[in-house]
Amino acid sequence: MNVLLIGGESAGIQMLRALEGGGHRVIAVMASPSAASSSGSLWNAATRSGFETWPVGLVKDAYFANKLRSQHIDIILNVHSLYVIPAALLGAARVGAFNLHPGPLPRYAGLNAVSWAIYRGEKTHGVTIHKMVPEVDAGPVVYQTCFEIADSDTALSLYSRCVRQGIALMVRLLDVASTDTSAIPLVPQDLSKREYFGKEVPNKGWLSWSCPAEAIVNFVRACDYLPFRSPWAHPKTNLCGQELSVVKAGRTGTPCKAEPGTVGGFVREGALVASGDEWVLVERVKLEDRFLKPAAFLRIGSRSGCTGFRIEQPTRC
Repeated sequence: MNVLLIGGESAGIQMLRALEGGGHRVIAVMASPSAASSSGSLWNAATRSGFETWPVGLVKDAYFANKLRSQHIDIILNVHSLYVIPAALLGAARVGAFNLHPGPLPRYAGLNAVSWAIYRGEKTHGVTIHKMVPEVDAGPVVYQTCFEIADSDTALSLYSRCVRQGIALMVRLLDVASTDTSAIPLVPQDLSKREYFGKEVPNKGWLSWSCPAEAIVNFVRACDYLPFRSPWAHPKTNLCGQELSVVKAGRTGTPCKAEPGTVGGFVREGALVASGDEWVLVERVKLEDRFLKPAAFLRIGSRSGCTGFRIEQPTRC
């Protein structure tokens, strides 16, 4: 198969590695040259391995489809590229263009599917390979697999599982396409069940301590891509008029009757903060560009009556 890989992030690199040993011919790799300084640059990985690289911005060029046809592309694989591929390009490959989507379609179309799933308290998630059509994430499903979300999962760990399982499904697609293209499953989506998510962040990125502990901790986990940058940043709150972000937090299971947002004590270097139903252990915060342990930070300038966190007599967890 003559393959054009369009990709980004580590997922694109993993797909490239799978293609290298798969017996298919990679005609070119489309990626962002502006990310070449990044350690996770698909552009750099492709260049080092001797593949031809094309700037991914070319997908916007109306004449680029003619170049693809001249290269006799059999299949286009889109792996976590954020560029919308126009209809002219989708039809330029003999077999078609296929996308790896890190979410179960049709319920989690669009951006940041893993974060939304954790935020909403889902117990399962999935990854989907679908044939691309002009409408984003709306094409027929080729393969889909689902798996459980653990209470310990962060956005990064769930995203990584989507990538691993998604790459395996892409390899399966290539094996089927290279032997019998008519055997590629194409199951239309029930678009009445479709939910599409854009760039929006829940509650504009602010924590509400009056929510149940589960919802608060889920929001923190949904933003946790450490050590990488989160597309949602980290949930924000206030301490004595200073904005800070909650980076790591966990449930304690201990009921509390304090006013939400009250700091009720310290466990090791973490702070116990009252939610709507139980104490939440805030383990790590970020102030501007510094990551801090809450126990040390809350002793500095913290006082009763501040907006957001408030200090109360320590309570055992």
